[in-house]
Amino acid sequence: MSQALVLDFGGVVTRTLFETHAVTEAALGLAPGTLTWRGPFDPDSDPLWREMQAGRISERDYWLTRTREVGRLAGEDWTRMETFVTRARGADPDAAIRPEAVAAIEAAKAAGCRLAILSNELDLFYGKALRQRVDVLRHVDCIVDATYTGILKPDPRAYTLCLERLGLPAAACVFVDDQSRNVDGARRAGMRALQFDITQPAASYRRALALLGVPPPVSLADG
Repeated sequence: MSQALVLDFGGVVTRTLFETHAVTEAALGLAPGTLTWRGPFDPDSDPLWREMQAGRISERDYWLTRTREVGRLAGEDWTRMETFVTRARGADPDAAIRPEAVAAIEAAKAAGCRLAILSNELDLFYGKALRQRVDVLRHVDCIVDATYTGILKPDPRAYTLCLERLGLPAAACVFVDDQSRNVDGARRAGMRALQFDITQPAASYRRALALLGVPPPVSLADG
């Protein structure tokens, strides 16, 4: 039976905006160290992140708040996350892609696995034009984006829609997301699923490939 690797996009395929503060500051002409919120890398520095993790605000709410804050720092009025991402990464979107993601995706495809992106806000945050310039997405068999479907993970319909487009049963798919609520939703849908640790991307991708029975490439070797 065919298998599929189903990935969230932001944080799993891309580096997070937490990891690229220096790049963002340089792109926007901000002084080094201006952006201090670090999300999962330093929850104590980021009360708003803790609010999101506790379920009191959504992930969209978190990032739209940060978008407005950074826009003000740049002397502009930003109301769309796409503006933030494009200004921070627009010159070279491939530079924000995790090399570990590229290695894992290529290994899975070489082993005959299908690939899907299941995102709550791919085009909402990144913009359709921007993601069309991301080279690794050429491997993707289908993209299910709640920007258009309006169905947000962990709603079970999001996973069902992805499975329908892949034409595979849930048990044939390995789902990877950096948010525990979305991982739990995938498991309830019958998918094999794991939570991506953005502080250990290579280890996370090794685990995903292991669930598919795909040997990791040398670039993902432990140690």
